[in-house]
Amino acid sequence: MNLLISPCWNAADWDAAVNRLNGHPQQLWGWGQTKADHGWRVERLLLSRNGEAVAAAQILIRSLPLPFRALVYIPRGPACAASDARAVLEAVAAYARESYAGIVLSIEPDWDAESEFADAVRAAGFRQTDNTILIPRTLILDLTRSEDELLADMSKKHRQYIRKSGREELEYREVTRDEIQDCLAVYKETAERAGFGIHEDGYYQDIFDNLGPASPVFAAFQGSTMVAFLWLSASESTAFELYGGMTDEGERLRANYALKWLAIRSMKERGITRYDFNGLLNDGVSKFKMGWAKHEDMLLGTWDKPLSPLYPAYATAMPLARRGLSKARKAVGSLRSRASSLRGGRAQVPTPQG
Repeated sequence: MNLLISPCWNAADWDAAVNRLNGHPQQLWGWGQTKADHGWRVERLLLSRNGEAVAAAQILIRSLPLPFRALVYIPRGPACAASDARAVLEAVAAYARESYAGIVLSIEPDWDAESEFADAVRAAGFRQTDNTILIPRTLILDLTRSEDELLADMSKKHRQYIRKSGREELEYREVTRDEIQDCLAVYKETAERAGFGIHEDGYYQDIFDNLGPASPVFAAFQGSTMVAFLWLSASESTAFELYGGMTDEGERLRANYALKWLAIRSMKERGITRYDFNGLLNDGVSKFKMGWAKHEDMLLGTWDKPLSPLYPAYATAMPLARRGLSKARKAVGSLRSRASSLRGGRAQVPTPQG
């Protein structure tokens, strides 16, 4: 199947194509722009047949130390129909080999593990890998269901806490640009207590600015004080949780329950049909997430298409490099939090939420 590949340079045209193909928010222009602002090279490819775009692939390229040259990565993409998936993947892999001198094309598509997409990925010469960035085990709510049906599918405790936190003297609403810094203050506290690394402030501010309405952020306020926040990205079909945090007072008031329910209902009102909780692990945060429905979802996972004879060496070295980067980020985050405390930062230390 012959496909014509052409780069797209217009943000409105690109997002229109991604949304028409029911693409994921991490394939939207603004997400790619944020990655471009923070160390990645970005290219957006439209694949057409008979003059009609049948696929879109936002590609992130990261330079690697010699001799590996470049990693080529497609987060939650490409966007296409299952019937076109093999041809699209083969075309994009050939383009990546020729245009980027990549050692590997790594994909983490927004495709169900048990769907016909899986056969297409294997047929296109990809192999599954554990070098995962986005967790495939997740929970995706079907927002075409009624609110009553969504509530009925939750645990009894979740329904109780939604009602309880909704009765507290808290205000729940979408935040403004000026309030993003308050979200980040809560997030830093969350990261310090939970022991995970975070980016510098500018990264999150760029997400908000670059995605615009496609990056809604909701928060709970006690008076003028933010006690919890939940940050999403959203295409026209899929909402995807990005970040969240909560103070001790927010935890005491169970603010995260009514807050998440507000986010879910708001996405449903937009006409979005899927709400992705962005990963399930065997931890407390995931236990909280799992109470929102009686099922789990398994996406296809991470798949690599080797583009160089050096791929086996890369596949061995990459996990070691990523573990080192993760440890460094955690250390930097801890130092920032301690410095903030010495300057008179917030005294409360929150626990993580879903």
